[in-house]
Amino acid sequence: MVTADFVVLACYLTGIFAVGVGLSMKVKDTSDLFAAGGRSPWWAAGLSGFMTMFSAGTFVVWGGIAYRLGMVAVAINLMYGIAALLVGFVLAGRWKRLGLATPAEFIERRFGTAALHFYTWSMMVYRMLGVGVSLYSLAVLVVALMPLDAGHVLRDAVTGNLSLTWAILLFGGVVVIYTMVGGLWAVLMTDVLQFIVLNLSVLFMVPLILGEVGGIGGFVKNAPPGFLWPTAGSYTWFFLAGWCGIHFFMVGAEWAFVQRYLCVPSERDAKKSAFLFGGLYLLSPILWLLPPLAWREISPIPAAATEAEINAMAEQAYILACRHVLPTGMVGLMLAAMFSATASMVSSQLNVFAAVLTGDIYAKLRSGPSDRELLWVGRGFSLLLGSVLIGLALAVPLLGGAEQVIIAITSLMVAPLLAPTVWGLLNRSVGPAAVWVTASVCFAVGSVATFVFPEPLREFGKVPEILIGVVLPVAVLMVITRLSTGESAGWKRVEAEAVKARQRRPIVHAQRFDPTPALLVAACLAACSLMMLVLLLVQAEDRGPIAVFATVLALLSFLTALAASRGGRRSQPEEPPAAPVLSEAP
Repeated sequence: MVTADFVVLACYLTGIFAVGVGLSMKVKDTSDLFAAGGRSPWWAAGLSGFMTMFSAGTFVVWGGIAYRLGMVAVAINLMYGIAALLVGFVLAGRWKRLGLATPAEFIERRFGTAALHFYTWSMMVYRMLGVGVSLYSLAVLVVALMPLDAGHVLRDAVTGNLSLTWAILLFGGVVVIYTMVGGLWAVLMTDVLQFIVLNLSVLFMVPLILGEVGGIGGFVKNAPPGFLWPTAGSYTWFFLAGWCGIHFFMVGAEWAFVQRYLCVPSERDAKKSAFLFGGLYLLSPILWLLPPLAWREISPIPAAATEAEINAMAEQAYILACRHVLPTGMVGLMLAAMFSATASMVSSQLNVFAAVLTGDIYAKLRSGPSDRELLWVGRGFSLLLGSVLIGLALAVPLLGGAEQVIIAITSLMVAPLLAPTVWGLLNRSVGPAAVWVTASVCFAVGSVATFVFPEPLREFGKVPEILIGVVLPVAVLMVITRLSTGESAGWKRVEAEAVKARQRRPIVHAQRFDPTPALLVAACLAACSLMMLVLLLVQAEDRGPIAVFATVLALLSFLTALAASRGGRRSQPEEPPAAPVLSEAP
C-alpha cells in the first residue's frame, strides 16, 4: 500500500463513523435504537441482511475454496440465496405479523422465561466468539498490507507493519461507537453504504482480472479439470442441500436477521427484504468470487506444493489478486470494502444482543423504567458488548488450539438452537420440550462425533456434519410434534399478544416515505466520487479505470437523490384482524 491507499481507507473509515454518529439524531427511544421505529425502508433491511452474512473471513474462507476447488465456492454461496428466498415465502411475513419489538419476545412467549435465558446466553456466546474471530481476521488481513516507518507509534516492532492490537482497537472502536449512539438506524444505513462500496469495488475489479486471463473465453478454456463443476471433494450435492437447510434456519430465526423483518412497516415489506437478500445471493457470488477463481490461472498451484503451502496460497488468493490488478488508491478501497463486510456483522450482533439485554432482561428486573433510562442502558450494553468483543479479538492468538475447539462447539449449536424457533413459529402444538430435547440430543450426539470419534467419521467427509446439524434436529422435532396434542400455552400467548399489538397499531393512510436514508446514501456516494476524482489528479497512471469508477459513483449519487426527491409510497398497515393472526403450517 502507498500513501493514496492509506488516505482512501482513512477517509472511508471517517465517513462511516460520521454517518453512524450523525444518525443518533433519529434515535429518540429504544424502539428507534433497536428497531428503527419500525420505519426502515424494505430495501435497507434487505441490503443490511445481505451484508450481515459477510465478514473478512468471507474473502479468506470462500476465496480460498474458490482458489483450490473452483466453482464449488460459488455453489455453496448460492445456497444462502435459496434459503433466504424460502424464508421470504414462509417466515418473514409471520415474524412481522407478531407485533414484536425483539425476536427474544417470541422465545419468551412461546417457550418460557427459562428458554429465553438459555437462548440469550447460548447464542450470545457462540455469535460473539465468531464475530471476534472475524474482527481478528480482518485485522490480520489489513496489517499485512500496511507497513509503517520505524518509530511510528502504531508500528509493530517485529513485523514492521501496523500493530495487530492497534488495528483491532481502531476498527472495532469505530463500529462499536457508531452502533452505540446510532442504533439500528446506524447499522442499516452504514450497511447500505458498505454494500455499495463492496459491490462497486468488486465490479471494478472483475473486468481487470478477466483481462489478465484472456476474458471469459480464456478463463473457461484455461480452467483446471473439474474447476467449473459445482461440486468437488467433500462438497457434494448432499452437502449443498444440507447447507441450504442450515441457512434456512439461520436466516429465518437468528435474531440479527429476524430484526430486519421487524424493523420495516409491514409484512409485505418484511417479505420483500428477504427476497432482496435472496436475489442478491443468487446473482452476486460469481462476481465477488471471480478474483480468486481467476488468480488460480494466473498463479497456479505448484505440483510439489505441500498441503500447508496450498492452504497459505488459498488464504492469500483474494488479496494477492487485488494487488495484482488494482491501481494505486483502489487497494485501499478494497480494504475498506473488506472492513465493510466485517463491520456489518459486528454492528448487527451488537445491536441485537444489546436489545435483548435491555428490553427482555434489564427492563423486567426494574420496576417501570423510563424510556430515557432504557435508551441509555441500551447504549451502555452496546458499549459493554463491544468492549468484550474487542477483548475476544485480541485474545484469539492466545487461544491456540482451543480456537478450533470453540469453532467446533459453536457449529454444533446453530441448527439445534434455531430449528425449534422456526418450528414454534409454524406449528401450534409443540411446547418448551422442543427447545430442551432438541438442544440436548443434538449437542450430545454432535459432541461425541466431534471429540470422541473424529477420525472414523472423517472418511465420510461432510455427511456426518449435515446429518447431525440438519437431519437430526428436524427428526427430533418431528417426533416431538407427533407426541404433542392440541394447542400449546405458548402458541396461545403469542397469538393473543399478536392480536393486541395489531389492534394498538394506528390505522394510517399511505404517505410519502422518509427521504432521509436515500439522501444520505446519495451524499455519501457523491463524497466517494469526489474522493476518486481527487485521487485521479494525483495519479500518474491507471487514470482510465479510476475515472470510470468516479463517474459511476457520481451517476448513482444523482439517480439516488432524484429518486429520494420524487418520494414514494409507504406500505399501508393492515386493519386489526378479527380472526387469529397465526395459522398452522400445512
